[in-house]
Amino acid sequence: MTPTTAPPLAGFTIGVTAARRADELIALLERRGATVVHAPAIRIVPLPDDAELLAATRAVLADAVDAVVVTTAIGFRGWLEAAEGWGLAGALLDRMSRAAVLTRGPKAKGAVRAAGLVEDWSPGSESNAELLRHLIDRGVNGKRIVVQLHGEPLPGFVDALRSAGAEVVEVPVYRWVPPANTDPLDRLVDGVLGGAVDAVTFTSAPAVSSMLARAKANGRHDELCAALRDDVFAACVGPVCAAPFEAVGVPSSRPERARIGGLVRLLAEQLPARAQRLRVAGRRLEIRGRAVLVDGRFRPVAPAQMSVLRLLAEDAGRVVPRDRLLRALPGTGDGHAVETAIGRLRTALGEPRLVQTVVKRGYRLPVETGPNGGAG
Repeated sequence: MTPTTAPPLAGFTIGVTAARRADELIALLERRGATVVHAPAIRIVPLPDDAELLAATRAVLADAVDAVVVTTAIGFRGWLEAAEGWGLAGALLDRMSRAAVLTRGPKAKGAVRAAGLVEDWSPGSESNAELLRHLIDRGVNGKRIVVQLHGEPLPGFVDALRSAGAEVVEVPVYRWVPPANTDPLDRLVDGVLGGAVDAVTFTSAPAVSSMLARAKANGRHDELCAALRDDVFAACVGPVCAAPFEAVGVPSSRPERARIGGLVRLLAEQLPARAQRLRVAGRRLEIRGRAVLVDGRFRPVAPAQMSVLRLLAEDAGRVVPRDRLLRALPGTGDGHAVETAIGRLRTALGEPRLVQTVVKRGYRLPVETGPNGGAG
């Protein structure tokens, strides 16, 4: 392969756990050079077949409503489409037109207006917390309030309304359950634990919970949490999505705005920043998950050679004995296996001087020291 200037995510392997809009997220990541492993952590119950959504819709129609909280555009549209299929859309829209409609953000506002309704209020922050404060400040005691959910429940939101005296009708749109086939998710967990994955993305709280639950069922929950705390970058689309990680003490990063595009930009900024940078034999090396940038040029490196390079970089400038390098290689072998791996590594890097042989002792990266040398 002829080396080329690397896009921001070249050399990184990223897990995608999304079920909905996964193709969009994968395309955005691959466009930036990432290798993507798709392992849906959840599946969506088809709306027309969702008995819980039908029951909730009938509950909304059973009595007058004082307020309707619309949390997401796609959830609201999906609810109306399902109601249309059941012959209830007209009655549902009529019921909501007589209530105060509150929308969480501009997309939800647009969906409400497209349905012929007009919102009464929407928080500038697009946060559930501000929406809840507004409702409580207005007074909800004795009021009947409909809350459109979107996949994940909002227990704190709903409980606060009920504690303030409201009757709350929860409408579970796009209810999520574990995947029918858990093999891809198991393989993703294997990749996280085995160091083959650099980051995992999450676009919903149920996806986080599902991955943690699956790991727990396989006796790997603690290992998974440890890997996500220390080595693998966990990226969540927003604070609600990140909540299950916070509950188990796993840090996660998220964009300023809860959008897929923002999630991709976050990864494109943060993953390269986590790469190890060295100046070796007059060259700038940036060691990524599955590749090395040599003076900014992309150089793919096979897993066995990458294991050797990481050991050399760990002790940058010092000699690493052959026996230690041998233990990093898969399978069993002798000193010739190390020599072969070093030869292939030099070829992959495109510059033999980057890995120096120290006769009868081992190999080293001749790292330069000083203001422009070392890690940077």
